[in-house]
Amino acid sequence: MKPRHELKHELNYLDYQIIKSRLKAVLTMDSHADATGSYFIRSLYFDTPNDTALMEKINGVNHREKFRIRYYNYYESKIFLEKKSKHNSLCYKESTLITKKQVVAILNGDLKQIDASDNKLLRELLMKMKNTGLAPKTIVDYDREPFISPAGNVRITFDRNIRTALSSIDFFNRELATIPVPESPLLMEVKYDGFLPEHIRRLIQVGNRRATAFSKYAVCRSYD
Repeated sequence: MKPRHELKHELNYLDYQIIKSRLKAVLTMDSHADATGSYFIRSLYFDTPNDTALMEKINGVNHREKFRIRYYNYYESKIFLEKKSKHNSLCYKESTLITKKQVVAILNGDLKQIDASDNKLLRELLMKMKNTGLAPKTIVDYDREPFISPAGNVRITFDRNIRTALSSIDFFNRELATIPVPESPLLMEVKYDGFLPEHIRRLIQVGNRRATAFSKYAVCRSYD
């Protein structure tokens, strides 16, 4: 599992338009994007009864982890279980496919009905649900515009329209009522492996760009 650098920046709308126009001329749009150049993401985040993941994020703990279940454009045939870990300034992500049946069992707390014998990450999640009380907490929805470059394995995304479901964990409900997060910025995320190529670094330079530790999960939890 390779470590990744992950930088976040808050943008105003003008800076977003400037940077996006530069990236479109040089980088490739992710193949999963639709005709509008974006796709929809729904994530369900887990936490303990004591909100361990939330408090570690708020307190800036250098070694922390969080679990989430995610799918794209409501495509229920391809659902991901992910564990994101942070060690100092480096990020690690483990990901595995799980089934809708397994997700429904997790949502219902029917852990004994889940066969995780061939899935190490799912076994870890189930173990932590049993031993630490880890449980589904919050749904986070948003729209993403993705750009990629093979040099440095760079992925630059613009996230907008961040919404939360007000404590509901009805993960597969397309009509789920959500509310926008008023203080959420237009967020640019820059992810890369060992280095960020200089020509890409120049593309994302604008005067009003601000580094941020903004967390979609943390801000959505404030509405619980």
